Amino acid sequence: MALVRWEPFRELAALQNEMGRWMNQLAGGVGAPPGNGQSSTWLPAVDVWETDTELVLSFDLPGIPEDKIAVELDDSILTVTGERERTQEHSSDRFYRFERRFGQFSRSVTLPTGVKEDDIKAEYKDGVLEIRVPKPDEQKPKRIQIGSEGAVEGKSTRKSSS
Repeated sequence: MALVRWEPFRELAALQNEMGRWMNQLAGGVGAPPGNGQSSTWLPAVDVWETDTELVLSFDLPGIPEDKIAVELDDSILTVTGERERTQEHSSDRFYRFERRFGQFSRSVTLPTGVKEDDIKAEYKDGVLEIRVPKPDEQKPKRIQIGSEGAVEGKSTRKSSS
């Protein structure tokens, strides 16, 4: 008799994953069976972290050619879109499981106000899209003169962070 180590958290994660797939198949949404001739939508995994000088986003996009990926910035919202195409149909083969997603995706991240589009750098290597966004300079409150003659000057009520 062999001893098998039981890992309850791994079992729970696998069960949760399977339940999610079943629910999506019932709803006909993300994760619908690929044999139905339609592509599905999916969301790539993304890691986000910051350094002292920049915000870094790292998207997992294996199997997607660079020309099928678009990165756009619109009103402080960075959006990455693309498409993973299904390579071929295997009608004579028996498949027991379909886990790899295909179809179009779109993932958006809100960036801090003041980010300049020209300062953003993106690099795609080995199926990973890494986007580096320099942190904008912190905006300081500006003193606005009250009245036309400048007799009264407004005072800033915000505390300075420096």
